[in-house]
Amino acid sequence: MEVWGNLMLRGTGTLTATGSQCGIHVSQALVVDGCTVDARADGADITDEAVAGVIAGDMAVRGGGRVVAAGAGSGAGVRAYGVYLQDAGLGDGDAGCRLSVDASWLDAAGADGGVACTSGSLVSARFVTPAGGVFGAGSVVDAVGAVAPHVVVEPDVATPPAGETDGRDVPGGGSGEPNGGASPAAGQPGAGPTTDPAVKPAATSPKTNITTKTTVTASSKPKTAAATTATLPKTADNNLIAVSLTLFILGTALLTAVYRC
Repeated sequence: MEVWGNLMLRGTGTLTATGSQCGIHVSQALVVDGCTVDARADGADITDEAVAGVIAGDMAVRGGGRVVAAGAGSGAGVRAYGVYLQDAGLGDGDAGCRLSVDASWLDAAGADGGVACTSGSLVSARFVTPAGGVFGAGSVVDAVGAVAPHVVVEPDVATPPAGETDGRDVPGGGSGEPNGGASPAAGQPGAGPTTDPAVKPAATSPKTNITTKTTVTASSKPKTAAATTATLPKTADNNLIAVSLTLFILGTALLTAVYRC
């Protein structure tokens, strides 16, 4: 695909472009907005040229777009890049040749550099490869300043938006929340820790009273007294019967004697 001017690829579809020197060539600005682009160049029959999946004046990937770009070649003087941003003689100079990635994906690989550019910016995105990657004077370099042959940029999801907590401060999940059987009164205003000691003695008082009641033997005396008073009427009744029987016998004998006289 070759465009002399600006090119914007937008939508939800996928574009695949392949070629010998480049998959996509745009003389000015290439914008990939939300769609997926796969651009590759194999370097067939190319000599003394830069070979890249994407060659453009500058390039922006945004709106969750995804770009895979790869360049290869074995011809004499071939320089292989994934993305190669150049002035193209349009007078933009260093104002062009810029890569911008905004909350999107880019995977670019080439033996001479993953991304060749003079400047760039990442918005809500980060270099995954190379580790510690930055924009150098002419390409993306690693932490020690060496040109990175493979560049991977992904959205920066490691930093949550302001005000979000990743679910770690869920109410009830912290150490300061009452556990299962805690009394609801513990969280009420004015219920300080000093109220707890007063509750425990109150709980032990009924146990002391129960022990006292079970050990007192005062109830045995009334039982003994009751037994004594119960036997008294029985003794008196026996004596009364004996006296009555004696008087009856004496009376009978007296009546017999009087009758005989």
